Formats: sequence, structure tokens, C-alpha cells
Amino acid sequence: MSEKNRSENIIELVNIRKEFDDNVALKNLNLNVRRNEFLTLLGPSGCGKTTTLRMIAGFEQPTSGQILCNGKCINDVPPYLRPLNTVFQRYALFPHMSIYENIAFGLRLKKKPESYIKERVSAMLNLVNLNGFEKRSIESLSGGQQQRIAIARALVNEPEVLLLDEPLGALDLKMRQGMQMELKDMQRRLGITFIYVTHDQEEALTMSDTIVLINEGEIQQMGTPEDIYNEPKNAFVADFIGESNIIDGTMVKDFVVHFSGATFSCVDSGFGEDNPVEVVVRPEDVQLVEKEKGQINGVVQSVVFLGVHYEMHVLCDHGTDWLVHSTVMSPVGSEVGICVTPENIHIMEKSRKAVAVDVGGADDASEVEA
Repeated sequence: MSEKNRSENIIELVNIRKEFDDNVALKNLNLNVRRNEFLTLLGPSGCGKTTTLRMIAGFEQPTSGQILCNGKCINDVPPYLRPLNTVFQRYALFPHMSIYENIAFGLRLKKKPESYIKERVSAMLNLVNLNGFEKRSIESLSGGQQQRIAIARALVNEPEVLLLDEPLGALDLKMRQGMQMELKDMQRRLGITFIYVTHDQEEALTMSDTIVLINEGEIQQMGTPEDIYNEPKNAFVADFIGESNIIDGTMVKDFVVHFSGATFSCVDSGFGEDNPVEVVVRPEDVQLVEKEKGQINGVVQSVVFLGVHYEMHVLCDHGTDWLVHSTVMSPVGSEVGICVTPENIHIMEKSRKAVAVDVGGADDASEVEA
């Protein structure tokens, strides 16, 4: 790695492997976190994302590999000497202390002068929009306010990196959505690195500069929210990030693909000729038209109103079940046409597991190689 690239990275994980008895939680994971980046570790429960965060924090040790901070190995550096702080889902605030003393706690451990403590606590309360709350007790605060105090306490020591382990998990939906925007705005104003753990796709898409999607201890894809959503690398990514129609197809040639009994133009190339592929079409990218105008035809099987759109299942003549999101409802039993524009058709290599099943005669595109 060049010195320029190294200077851009504040955290580097190099060939990290973590084992718990006979269970391998992480498999030779490599990851670079840039300075001033909001990076999210996303994945299902048990995928290894929290283990990764805890190793960066120093609460777990890797079985093998190196954790670098500012280019130096910190494997043996205890948590309290690392230039970072952690905010947990359970905020671990001290109920017997006032809000002021909760925030000041870390500074008092460092024996900072009282004038400095007062200045820093005041700055943190201003940052989290809780001015005037200094003397209140923790029990008097709402869940969202407690979360802000936990963040203020973590930031008061001016860490270079803030680690957040599902900090919004205990909040209701409306409060969680509001705090997403506040956290992103806070990160921009502070200009420090946030590493955020969640299993919530909406949180990841809303807040992140970079998403690292993990499954079974391995990185499945890493990129911007737009890249992850629009150009999934495999069926797991396509299925985990939002909803998708994942359909077996054949790449006829560059920019031409056959699936659901019809041949479509697409914008992908490099998949060879007459090769099996998986085709991803997001439900919001499916257009329902009159039957005679469709590229393929089908019958609406179900309709559910979800507030901002209708969710419909359409069974095509070729036997493919399509999920469709539209602001215009087609009633159950109606015959419709389906159209998809080339730029909304995304091609993926067929996973080895799916190929093996397909050869045996079954059709299960939900199986992906971990």
C-alpha cells in the first residue's frame, strides 16, 4: 500500500480471523476505513459485524491478523489507550449521576482541570441539542435524550473514531428516523470517523458514506449506498438490501439477456454468451402496462396498500412470480403487461451453489454462496 493511501486510512483490518471455540466468526477479513468517513457494518444477526467492531474497540482480540490505527498495529493496545470511543445499544449511563457528571466522567478520569471540563461538557450539550439539561437525572430523560447523552459522553474526550453498536435499536420508529439525520449531521460537523453497526438496511442507506455488507464472517460487498443498492454483486446482497426480483436467466450476448420467457436489452456486458446468470429487478422499477403492450404478461395475484405505494404480486405466463411496487393499483385477477427498461435490469454471475441446484433440475435462486 502506498504512503498516500495509508495516510487516508485511519483504521485498517488486515487478514483478520476470529474464532470462538469451533466457530469461525470472521474469515480473513480485510477492510480500510478512511478518515472522516461514515462507514456502516451491515448484515444479519450473527454475521460478524459486532465482533468486528469489538475488535476495533479492543474488547475482543483477533485470532490472527492485524488491526492498524494511523498505520500502527494496536492489537495489544488496551481499549482506554486507543483514540476511539464506543456507544452501545444499551447506553450504560450512570443513574446516580447528573447529566453533567455523566458527560464529564471520562474527563475526570483523566484529571482534567474543572474549567476545561465545564467548557467541554457545555460544548457537548450544545452539540446534542440538550443545553440546560446539566442538572437533570438520567431517569428524567426519554430514550432519544439518553442516546444523545451517551454520544456526548463518548465524544467529550475528542476521539478520532466513534464506534456505534446499534445505538438506535431501543428507539421507536419515528424517533429512530429523526436520530438518523441528527447522527449524520453530527458526523459532518465534527469531521471525525464514524463506524456504525446495524442490521437495518434503511439506516445504512440513509446515513452511510460507505456500506460494508457482511454475511457469515465474510464481506459480500463494499461501496456507496447507491452502488450497493443499484449494482448488487450477488443474490444475498440484492435480497438483503431492499426487496428484489431475482430471476434465473441466460446472457445471450453483451447487452442482451433472456429471462421469464422473453429477451430483454440490458446495459451489462462481460458475462459471455449463452451463460447462466441471475437477473435482478427492483420492484419499483417494474412497470405495469396494458397486456398487449407488455414485454411479458401476467395476472395480478395479490394487492397490499403500504401507504406510499401498492405492493402487488404478478404471476407471469412463464411461471415467474414478480413483486411490483407502484402508486397505481391493478386489481387482483387483472391481466397486465410487464415492462422493464434496460438500465433497470442488473446482471449477476450465477452463484456456484445455485448452479449446482439448477443442474439437478430444481430452481432455487435464493441459495447463494456465502
